[in-house]
Amino acid sequence: MQMRFRSHSLIVLIILLAVCFPGQVLAEEAPVLNSGDTAWMLTATALVLFMTIPGLSLFYAGMVRSKNVLSVLMQCFAITSLMTVLWVIYGYSVAFGGAGEYWGGLSKVFLNGMTVDSLSGSIPESVFMTFQMTFAIITPALIVGAFAERMKFSAILIFMALWFTIVYAPVCHWVWGEGGWLGSKGILDFAGGTVVHINAGIAGLVAAIVLGKRKGYPEKHMPPHNLGYTLMGASMLWFGWFGFNAGSELAADGTAGMAMAVTQIATATAALGWMFCEWIGHGKPSVLGIASGAVAGLVAITPASGAVGPMGALAIGAAAGVGCFLASTKIKRLIGYDDSLDVFGVHAVGGIIGALLTGVFCAQSLGGVGFGGDNISIGGQVWVQLIGITATVVYSGGVSFVILKAVDAVVGLRVGDDEETEGLDLSQHDERGYNL
Repeated sequence: MQMRFRSHSLIVLIILLAVCFPGQVLAEEAPVLNSGDTAWMLTATALVLFMTIPGLSLFYAGMVRSKNVLSVLMQCFAITSLMTVLWVIYGYSVAFGGAGEYWGGLSKVFLNGMTVDSLSGSIPESVFMTFQMTFAIITPALIVGAFAERMKFSAILIFMALWFTIVYAPVCHWVWGEGGWLGSKGILDFAGGTVVHINAGIAGLVAAIVLGKRKGYPEKHMPPHNLGYTLMGASMLWFGWFGFNAGSELAADGTAGMAMAVTQIATATAALGWMFCEWIGHGKPSVLGIASGAVAGLVAITPASGAVGPMGALAIGAAAGVGCFLASTKIKRLIGYDDSLDVFGVHAVGGIIGALLTGVFCAQSLGGVGFGGDNISIGGQVWVQLIGITATVVYSGGVSFVILKAVDAVVGLRVGDDEETEGLDLSQHDERGYNL
């Protein structure tokens, strides 16, 4: 009787607590799998992988010369495979393995502790892990465009493995990991403006400068091999980016819906912005220009997609279209670096524009969802965004330089002059892709 009385008292106590303090009781409940969220995230994960192979692969392959088409496709495919394995071994743990200001630790190496029943919020942890894996795949693959047509394949693999380990995984934790120092400051980076695009764009610029210019650049005309490939690749990126941005909500809800809407709006606006800049400046609009403008818009809306409304998307898209056009044409020629496929001009500049304007258009008075952390003004949020941008630029740029120099000392970075003239398809892979 005494035991029964105690159990009944405990039940009454729990009911009273639930009625009087519903938030506290609910907060202690175990997460529950949501099949709708899970179905959406399975789809979003596939969409983001689709962005790298075939999307980014074709986008880049169309812009290089015919003798280097297969080399770019091979690099993207190999990076996809390499990053998958490294993510499973230790990358996921470093990024999301635990609380810490600068890294997540090694508690989840080899996906330790992840089972069929493990949950991350309302979705299986296995789905969250794979979704984040696709981000870890595309980020280093973006860098390929900066040094296209002149870097050894062996050096690429070593550089990417080290860059992923020392740069990508820690920066990912800074922003998205539990206790990450930038996330704790209230930075708004919904889907990877700093983690992905600024990170990769700065590394690409450093790589292009360290390797030096392609033979004959800029005197020799180096037209794209097949702009049809580039436009198809850009279209696939546009399509897949809905998984990239809307999927970053990790749920099928209103925020994901708005992220999808603003992604479409900003991308279309930026494509038109680049097209009209080129039309005014050169007399005719080009396929390469409108495709590049679309990617610039996708990049710029990425950090803002969960924080801004339609009018903010229009402004961000317009700024990205014009800003990335100027960076990839006027500024590039003024400085004189050879970023083969404009990774810096589109991804770093687009990411910076998007990250800064996120701090403006997140304001509820401008149609956004409000500020991150304790920031109570546009100026306060922009300041936090600037801290994140600066930290990423300095860290990615500095560490990338050191890694490149180390790889150069061990295996050499650049192919020989004869190999570059022959083309990387034959010199690095003993295959010919001219008839693709």
